Amino acid sequence: MARYQRPIDPRKGDPLAPPTAEKGAVPWLWIGVGFLVTLVSVWMAIWIITLFLSRPPLPAGGAPATIIRLTAPATMEPTPSSQAPTPTPIPTLTPPPPPDRASAPETITAGYFARVFNTDGIGLSVRAGAGTANNILVVAEEGASVLILDGPVEESDFIWWQLQLADGTVGWAVDRFLEPAGEPPDWPDS
Repeated sequence: MARYQRPIDPRKGDPLAPPTAEKGAVPWLWIGVGFLVTLVSVWMAIWIITLFLSRPPLPAGGAPATIIRLTAPATMEPTPSSQAPTPTPIPTLTPPPPPDRASAPETITAGYFARVFNTDGIGLSVRAGAGTANNILVVAEEGASVLILDGPVEESDFIWWQLQLADGTVGWAVDRFLEPAGEPPDWPDS
């Protein structure tokens, strides 16, 4: 029985043959040269560093040293004054008069009052913070007076005002259900 032999290209050699020493051998010569170059480079770097560190310092520029002596100027003896200075009164701060809250401002304004309106009897949700994600603290009745403390703040596509109810509850409410109002006569601490 005849055995099949595959054709081999004489220019390329047999691709399935194991590598020979000529083809796959490790280039020991180049590894040795690289190691020798590294050793020589390290030795030269150490020699240059030692050369600069062991050199004597450079001589001074030849200019004579300048000595600066600091002395305090002569002081004069204080003379007693014959009169005591006249004291100047300290100016006092006069606080501005409180705003007239009896009449309603044209727009909702911090420091003034507003009234809950246009809720169709449902009331106004007063929340713990500006935004619909905050918890509802209380629902203010239609027509209830509130004191505006701070604002406006834009949040959750609404304009919010911080307000205080007559019972002292402080929270935030949407401006679309508030209208400017004067101070109610029954407001506590008025």
